[in-house]
Amino acid sequence: MLCDICHKNIASVHVTEIVEDKVVELHICQSCANLKSEDLKYQLNLSDFLAGLVERPIAKRSSGEHCPLCGLTFKEFKRQGKLGCNQCYQVFKEDLLPLFRKIHGSVQHIGKCPKKAEEDLAIEQRIKELRERLARAVKLEEYEEAASIRDALKNWEKRKRKEHNV
Repeated sequence: MLCDICHKNIASVHVTEIVEDKVVELHICQSCANLKSEDLKYQLNLSDFLAGLVERPIAKRSSGEHCPLCGLTFKEFKRQGKLGCNQCYQVFKEDLLPLFRKIHGSVQHIGKCPKKAEEDLAIEQRIKELRERLARAVKLEEYEEAASIRDALKNWEKRKRKEHNV
């Protein structure tokens, strides 16, 4: 597939843009992609973007309020798009929460889990599920099924012990 911009090189970058509720797909070569990324740097000013997302006007905040640790004012935050220190989150909390909600859809940080911890959680979840299935099978007097589940449960518990001993 040829580049949609220069029509000379093979497209290696595929960009999907939403323009006025219409999805526009661009298939562009690496050199055109580099030029397009340079254009985007000048079109988007992050601090202006963040400042525009704050719902309440700055006038509601007292003009003298600033972070006692770093001295940053909310007006400076709006201009820069960066907080000065970790205490700024508490000082400007009432203005930041609506901003976070608007940008991220939530004010609760979920984060990522380290790969090892993620594997441990998956094993724990599987063991819990097998225990519930075992209890249900015993209650329904499905003993062959219960024996099969018991064996699987032993294997998962052995795997868990092995993981923790390594």
